Amino acid sequence: MSDSAACYVLDSFALLAYLENEAGAALVEEILLNAKQGANQVLFSLINYGECLYIVERERGLLQAQMMIGMLDQLPIEIVEVDRTHVLAAAHLKAHYPISYADAFAVSLAQQRQATLLTGDPEFAKLQHLISIQWLSQR
Repeated sequence: MSDSAACYVLDSFALLAYLENEAGAALVEEILLNAKQGANQVLFSLINYGECLYIVERERGLLQAQMMIGMLDQLPIEIVEVDRTHVLAAAHLKAHYPISYADAFAVSLAQQRQATLLTGDPEFAKLQHLISIQWLSQR
């Protein structure tokens, strides 16, 4: 990947849209294809990973959640571990903005890596002054 390559952070909304072929899936797929070719980087917080797992298991069962893990392992996505700095940044965001705690991890990761957050969740509109956001579809 070149130094000028774009860097994206997926939130759970974007990943689930891709996995479930919902609105916005084509844009996520394009970004993932570009990442596979080394044209950009795609990041995903371990907290958002867990969020997707519990959503899939709750809605579709344990087997589907396990299948999702296998699918994610095949994608050109860097799963970013959570450290103390990341937790403190997410807690600070959660304290000041009406977003979910998991979403705060996606935002803090985008801030830390100077990345563009890829989402379709309108909850992030309140944070457009803090990070670059690419919307999966027109809001």
